[in-house]
Amino acid sequence: MMEQTNEHAAGLPVLVAGGGIGGLAAALALVRQGFEVQVLEQSPAIGEIGAGMQLGPNAFHAFDALGVGERARSRSVFTDYMVMHDALDEYQVGRIPTGEAFRARFGNPYAVIHRVDAHNCLLEGALATGRVRLQTHTRIERVEQGAGSVTAFDQNGKAWHGVALIGADGVKSVVRQQYVGDPARVTGHVVYRAVVEREDFPEELRWNAASIWVGPHCHLVHYPLRGGEQYNVVVTFHSRGQEEWGVTEGSREEVQSYFQDICPRARQLIDLPKSWKRWATADRDPIAQWTYGRATLIGDAAHPTTQYLAQGACMALEDAVTLGEALRVHGNDWDAALDLYQRSRVARTARIVLSGREMGRIYHAKGVERLVRNDLWRGRSAERFYDAMEWLYGWNVGNCLAAH
Repeated sequence: MMEQTNEHAAGLPVLVAGGGIGGLAAALALVRQGFEVQVLEQSPAIGEIGAGMQLGPNAFHAFDALGVGERARSRSVFTDYMVMHDALDEYQVGRIPTGEAFRARFGNPYAVIHRVDAHNCLLEGALATGRVRLQTHTRIERVEQGAGSVTAFDQNGKAWHGVALIGADGVKSVVRQQYVGDPARVTGHVVYRAVVEREDFPEELRWNAASIWVGPHCHLVHYPLRGGEQYNVVVTFHSRGQEEWGVTEGSREEVQSYFQDICPRARQLIDLPKSWKRWATADRDPIAQWTYGRATLIGDAAHPTTQYLAQGACMALEDAVTLGEALRVHGNDWDAALDLYQRSRVARTARIVLSGREMGRIYHAKGVERLVRNDLWRGRSAERFYDAMEWLYGWNVGNCLAAH
């Protein structure tokens, strides 16, 4: 098997469909195992839509394993705590310190970062290797496989040959569509995201924290970015209309119409942004098979999730590291490695998808369910919060192949 693999691999790169966070992380992991990588990105440029994202300790473990940990740390804002308030009456539902005790427990901090900055860390790291080629304006439309090789055809009919194909082409993955063909599950939840300059952000809310205000059928999130010079503002609501999965420009009038009943302190957040991006969200039901011959899925292509655990990008980073480790332990035997990669990731990422759905329900509780939610964590110590988070934040490169 190894001889056949090397024979077919001679001179061929690994193809990565998609130049987002998952695709570039995969490229870095593959280079570290000795591969050349060809990234195929459908957009005119390699980049990210600007908004904030949260990085758990697991994300920093992944950044370190990919060789870009210091780049990521230099662009992150390290939070002092996470906090949840009831958006109707300002009751503090839960507050989790993310300082020294948190770092000691999980080996890394909790932070927030501009999505563009996180993407640039990976892009700079990939370019610095000299072994990652980037091709823009290139959308993969179908995949064919031979013995020990993969050919991907783009929108112009050009054939790209590789030893394997990593489908990192996001929530509307063409690679997944070809091999799985499952429908998206449109949630009906709409997310508005914006970045607000510090001087325009209320002084009373300039907390160094990942902050969430939870209300009936809605919630609001805010946290600092770029050394506190900007603030990320995210609001989510259950749409009154029939939604189609996608991103559009947001309407100030629409978003304000959904938040009439919440407390003034939280409501001022939606009056701040000058412009919004609007996401109609979806996920997919978890699947047990991502790998088809020499093609596999990574990140949102494999396990698109709602945003309620703030783990979408973190899971893509974990996927990449795990793929690299699976190749390492199997001496770059693709068939064995892709099988191990899938077995190591399916249950964990499915738990993220399913827990995300449940967390969305908890956030958006109303009536008596809201009262239950507000009682859930009353009097809970930091250590008990950390115990509950162990499954999520305890991931690292040393245990990522736990299913092996």
